[in-house]
Amino acid sequence: MHRVFNYTPFMRKIIFSVCSMMLVGCDSLFDYHPYDTRFDGETNINKVNIARIETSCRDNDTLNVAFISDTHNNYSDLADMVSDINRRDSIDFVIHLGDLSDTGTTKEFMWTRDELSHLRPPYVALIGNHDFLGTGEEVYNAMFGDFDFSFIAGRIKFLCLNTNATEYDYIAAVPNFDFMEEHFTADSTLYDRTVVCMHARPYSDQFNNNVAKSFEYYVWHMKSTLFCINGHDHSQNADDIYGDGMIYYGVDAAYHRNYMLFTFTPYGYSYEIVSF
Repeated sequence: MHRVFNYTPFMRKIIFSVCSMMLVGCDSLFDYHPYDTRFDGETNINKVNIARIETSCRDNDTLNVAFISDTHNNYSDLADMVSDINRRDSIDFVIHLGDLSDTGTTKEFMWTRDELSHLRPPYVALIGNHDFLGTGEEVYNAMFGDFDFSFIAGRIKFLCLNTNATEYDYIAAVPNFDFMEEHFTADSTLYDRTVVCMHARPYSDQFNNNVAKSFEYYVWHMKSTLFCINGHDHSQNADDIYGDGMIYYGVDAAYHRNYMLFTFTPYGYSYEIVSF
């Protein structure tokens, strides 16, 4: 025998109320996994901002460039850094040297991106070793773009390299010498000097130190390389690590509340450590 239930209006109201309460809480019940690669908002940021930089700086004989790095998990410090950069009208653009996230989660990338979006000057961001954790490299690729890229501003080429070899277990070509070799001659009539940017410098724990000497050979074969600059070490420094005259500048982490501001002229460059 089948028992038939007659739902009274009161019972239907109770059922509707319970279902509504469940739906109200659906954001917490059915939230995305931290390593889900779906996100809203800006994508392909480096390409968009490179177009802005190259257009606005094409004829500049003087450039002011802020270098920042390792902002992971330091969102209040990053916000203060952005505010300090914004109050300086002379800064042409900003280069973030990597570690935008701490554990590679999508929300960490979004939080950092949304804070950096408040910058008045355009910015580009390199990938750091923390940004490879989980599905971070996929999110970085969609949000910012290629791991190796370059652009020209004020007749200076900024060559931005992925040097996080440990994250590939040394299997992939990191650093990418083919990419570097292409830039021995690419666009050679459009620039006179080169700045090489990376997250991890040679002889750090992330670099493929089996090819450290080859890397310096390639650096010297770029067109009139001024210097190399990196993040990762959470310290500010300036070292001639090969003893050959090529200076490697280290940019501090955001939680130490400073960044480096470089001024380029036709006669050379100078820099200052900006505390905020």
